[in-house]
Amino acid sequence: MATPLSDRESLDLAATIRHQLTNVIDPELGLNIVELGMVGEIDVSQQGHATISVALTTAACPLRSQIEEDVRRAIVSLVGVTEVTISIGQLDAEAKATLMNIARKAAQSDAPVTSIPLRTRILGIASGKGGVGKSSITVNVGVALARKGFTVGILDADIWGFSVPRLLGLDGPVEAHDKKMVPKKLHVGDGELRVLSMGFLAEEDQAIMWRGLILNRAVQQFIEDAHWDDIDYLLIDLPPGTGDVQMGLARLLPRTELLIVTTPPLAAQQVAARAADMARKGNLRVAGVIENMSAFTCEHGETYTLFGSGGGERLAASLGVPLLGSIPLDPSVVAGGDLGQPVAGGDTPLSAAFDQMATTIAEDVAPLRDVTGCSARMIESLELALKESER
Repeated sequence: MATPLSDRESLDLAATIRHQLTNVIDPELGLNIVELGMVGEIDVSQQGHATISVALTTAACPLRSQIEEDVRRAIVSLVGVTEVTISIGQLDAEAKATLMNIARKAAQSDAPVTSIPLRTRILGIASGKGGVGKSSITVNVGVALARKGFTVGILDADIWGFSVPRLLGLDGPVEAHDKKMVPKKLHVGDGELRVLSMGFLAEEDQAIMWRGLILNRAVQQFIEDAHWDDIDYLLIDLPPGTGDVQMGLARLLPRTELLIVTTPPLAAQQVAARAADMARKGNLRVAGVIENMSAFTCEHGETYTLFGSGGGERLAASLGVPLLGSIPLDPSVVAGGDLGQPVAGGDTPLSAAFDQMATTIAEDVAPLRDVTGCSARMIESLELALKESER
């Protein structure tokens, strides 16, 4: 039986829990719940039972279950915590006014006004290094979601290494309407893809030698100066690593949630963890992990773990997020990409794996919700107020 905590140890653990909760991001406001004043009293018993009070903008907030789960995941693995109880309440008028003030300042100084609907779930597909199949994952997850009837935007933010146009069999030029770019449309099943990429504006073999402000400005134009109306999901194919684009995205779209792509080796897992660390430092929620190239099955039915095994599961466990799926190493992924025919659009065991991943995203990780009774209503009011102030 564990030694009971002293009063001082209980207080120190409560302070550690409060600090840990700065990693929990309100999905609509893009700010951590401690900063927003949503975390109230934290009590830790001598037996390590942590009771946390969390107040939402409304008790019936549709994002309640997600926030509650994120809080639990953030602290359940802390040393000394044996049990977690989360008490959900509602902000009083004064606390709500304070939250509104914080959100107003954030809206004025950080996030630009875009055409992306408030209900749209924005998922950045990230990796710590290149060569893990991030763009292929982005495209195939997009296709799988579209086959379920969703309208899915795909923004190829890998300005230097754009590959989405080829993977989808699309080419330029991009049309404009009302001085804004119109994403290229591709009907898939009962849904639709809407795609923007540097590949529509440059030759496929043309080097793009931009960095810093110019690079971020390109991504900003794809976000602000484009028609992203009426989309359910926006998948952003990020460049590998933790550079300018990733940091800029935290400012441009603070409600972005990241899916981290890794391969099985331990070295790849550790590199991918840096992308997750970057996300949390930028107040972006890490929503899950995807393992790519997990195993290879030859034509005789033998399965080989050419790159090892367990990397995705280990990374997900270390981050306290779900593993959304493991995609096997399969030549058909490459062949489909070269032909502009993503494997997720077919009827094979591999397409079934992407279909299951899309189901997990749509039902568990990033489901669409009516958020008009929650923080989103306040965001909408803020955006309207900002537009009025600019006139």
